[in-house]
Amino acid sequence: METAQNNEKSNFFRWLAASWKKNSFFSTVCALLVMIVLQTIALGFNYPSFGEWFAAWGKNWINILRNNAGVGIVALGMTFVIISGGIDLAVGSTMVAIGAVMMLLIDGNANGVLSAIGITGVPAYLIAIIAGIGVGVLLGECSGLLIAHRGMPPFIATLGMMKICRSVTQQCMQKISPSVPKGFLAIANTRIGGEIILPILYWLLIAAILYAVSKHTAFGRQVFAIGSNERTSKLSGVNVKKVKRRVYALMGGLVAITAMIQIARIGSMDYANAGSGYEMDAIAAVIIGGTSMSGGKGSIIGTVVGMLILAVMNNLLNLIGVPPFLREAFKGVIVIAAVLLQKQESTN
Repeated sequence: METAQNNEKSNFFRWLAASWKKNSFFSTVCALLVMIVLQTIALGFNYPSFGEWFAAWGKNWINILRNNAGVGIVALGMTFVIISGGIDLAVGSTMVAIGAVMMLLIDGNANGVLSAIGITGVPAYLIAIIAGIGVGVLLGECSGLLIAHRGMPPFIATLGMMKICRSVTQQCMQKISPSVPKGFLAIANTRIGGEIILPILYWLLIAAILYAVSKHTAFGRQVFAIGSNERTSKLSGVNVKKVKRRVYALMGGLVAITAMIQIARIGSMDYANAGSGYEMDAIAAVIIGGTSMSGGKGSIIGTVVGMLILAVMNNLLNLIGVPPFLREAFKGVIVIAAVLLQKQESTN
């Protein structure tokens, strides 16, 4: 009997080791579970009752998800970009540019574009959001045109867009301080069940939509095909240039939604620092989630799990008192480990 039990344990550990090496998504989920256990321990159990402990645990999770919803939405778009074989370094800067446009439109003071012609309230908010998404799509299209039609490497094209968007926005907004109406703040700060969870719901809804797009539409299949083999896709009749433009346009639209949430949550936009590091966090979440940097492989679910790992890790390091500067080092270690697992998986 004891020998049989030992054999079962041995077989289980062999299966676990094999699954860890061969399936990057499996290893990502396991890493998330370990992070959650460690975070729960770090949060502590010194509460008068289980109900109070559970309430604190739940509140902690809501804070984690809400604080990372914006980057999570950007990471969803980055998934499509990286699967297609590209990269986008401009997301943080384009968010600032889009945010400036939105704020100028909804501002109720003298600088407000819409208030100057008598449009305020919900109509002004809708116009500002539509205009912001339009600007985001346009900026994404600019990157897509440079990459798809001019043959510019994605790194260079989006690096240039990153510098242009932030510097031009800072120059144009240095003497303007638009205010955000209280009504606009309700987009992100309306309480549901006593908690501010709308940013989380936006993130999950967009993730569900993009999952369906990636799995059940021609566009989704074409993105994977282009990332796997661009030449074969072109010979198969796929309009590679058009698909690439759409990928970056989608990225721009999602950045606009993130800008809307950022403005509604905080009530302002720091043009010098807002969105700084979003591109790196988004890329890290995508890679940790199992998307291959060489393109052609990845998933929306994997990216969500990857984002959760980063979010939980940041919270865990904060709970145990790790200095802020060292937290970035932990992100780097996780990214390197994820890439090594991908390489090991591809060689098996």
